[in-house]
Amino acid sequence: MDKNNMICDLETGICGVAGEDSMEFINLIQPQKKITLYYVTDPICSHCWAVEPVLRRFKEQYGQYFNTQTVMGGLLPSWKGFADVANGIGSPSDVASHWREVGEHSRMPIDGTLWLDNPVQSSYPPSRVYKLIQQKDEQLAVTYLRRAREAVFAFNQNIADDEVLIEIVNNLGLDGEEIVKEASKESSQMLLDQDFALARSLGVRGFPTIIMVNEENKGVKIVGARPLDYYVKGLEKVLELTDPLQIQELPTLKNLLAKEGLLFSRELEDMYDLKQSEVESFVEGQLTLGDYQRKEILGEVYFEKHK
Repeated sequence: MDKNNMICDLETGICGVAGEDSMEFINLIQPQKKITLYYVTDPICSHCWAVEPVLRRFKEQYGQYFNTQTVMGGLLPSWKGFADVANGIGSPSDVASHWREVGEHSRMPIDGTLWLDNPVQSSYPPSRVYKLIQQKDEQLAVTYLRRAREAVFAFNQNIADDEVLIEIVNNLGLDGEEIVKEASKESSQMLLDQDFALARSLGVRGFPTIIMVNEENKGVKIVGARPLDYYVKGLEKVLELTDPLQIQELPTLKNLLAKEGLLFSRELEDMYDLKQSEVESFVEGQLTLGDYQRKEILGEVYFEKHK
């Protein structure tokens, strides 16, 4: 036995051979404490839909610095007494032109004709479903919110209707009927009210609002859909780092599409710094034909994971 390769084992109290792993690399640098990022939003917020490409890239490249808490804000309780004077909205039919304008500007597809023939009466039903799924699985709730937005904005479905919500939730592998039924109960509204109270305490008056807060409860608030550099600069201020932010490598398109399921051209442009004219050749170079389906809607190309 090699008497030079011995240790007193801390767990057993017995002296023995150190073993082959007697030399190993260790890192004693304390991990960076994460800040909290509050994302205050609503399932039918058109500007939240417009900013999704930017927020996705922000999370992919800088998500190691923060924990995200998505907060429902309650955009539309009902049409009784509702009025958005700034945008000239006093009835459901007024929303259609506003949505079209946001869609044309952002190039995140928005149909909006449901406001003329099958309007959403309240954003509370899809918000309550979000809160129930969040109780089960935070990441699955994020996926649900994305699917709900795809349904209402691009595919013109009324996400306040039980049938639509049930199908979305079923496609997540959950019991849609059970969850939508539960969402109609007072206890689910109480969960939603907690989010409303949090949004008020954060001083939120519109959506989207991003609030980044450090452990000293100091932070920044960024209101509205903004370019990527707004969020990066806000993160730098909250972290108060002396060194530059570390940028994580972007995911491959194959991995991103596998995770997201469906991506619009604008989302790929923002993620990979592409011109619109470069997107299709980029996709063809990154994916095999069996990985995806190319589709079009409202004049925009999108790519869907092959089912």
